Amino acid sequence: MTTHATLALLDDYCERAGDASLWAEPLNAFTNLAFLFAAFRAGQDYWRMERHLCWRTLDLVLLILILAAIGVGSGLWHLFATQETLLADVIPITLFINLYLLCFLRRVMRLRWRWVGAFWVCFFGVTYAAQSLLPSDLFNGSIMYAPAFATLVLLGGWAQRQRLPEAPLLLGAVGLFTLSISFRTMDHAVCASVPFGTHFLWHVLNAAVLYLLLRLLIIRAHVNGEQ
Repeated sequence: MTTHATLALLDDYCERAGDASLWAEPLNAFTNLAFLFAAFRAGQDYWRMERHLCWRTLDLVLLILILAAIGVGSGLWHLFATQETLLADVIPITLFINLYLLCFLRRVMRLRWRWVGAFWVCFFGVTYAAQSLLPSDLFNGSIMYAPAFATLVLLGGWAQRQRLPEAPLLLGAVGLFTLSISFRTMDHAVCASVPFGTHFLWHVLNAAVLYLLLRLLIIRAHVNGEQ
């Protein structure tokens, strides 16, 4: 029996438009290969700079693996659109955002662990409040990424003011994330004129965002001599 929850999942994107079949979202499904490609390129960058695995950079390896998991989980979600595959989509994204923030605060900003923890608690609190108090379908569901977007903008501004060599990478990620979240938000609004929607562009651009962010950390680890 089809439940109301299942029907809601099937109506999340223009491309699926209520269709429960496996290949109802070909663009949304196949563009998740961009995340796998981004993880592959980040792995190449890591190996080129580190030449071997090191326990001091295992967090970077974990981020690369989570990036690959984002591609797999999101691909499954856009193929099957069930409650289980929704979790496979959301969990890796959540893990990446939180682990990346911790790594940036420690590796790039060089904060002590107590300040890293305090910053993360604030971020978690704001994220929880946004998801609990605001409608989940606000901005076509993109409201869940608002705290991450705001934090990325703040970090980009900080990096620019500090004149960090990696600042262009971070600012480039901010620009691409602005575009990607815009395309995610407008997906439903353009269904009438663009039946396949714009969500697939969120995948492609977001994969580029995550690659730039990972490359920044890899370069920073190399500069810090953590080989």
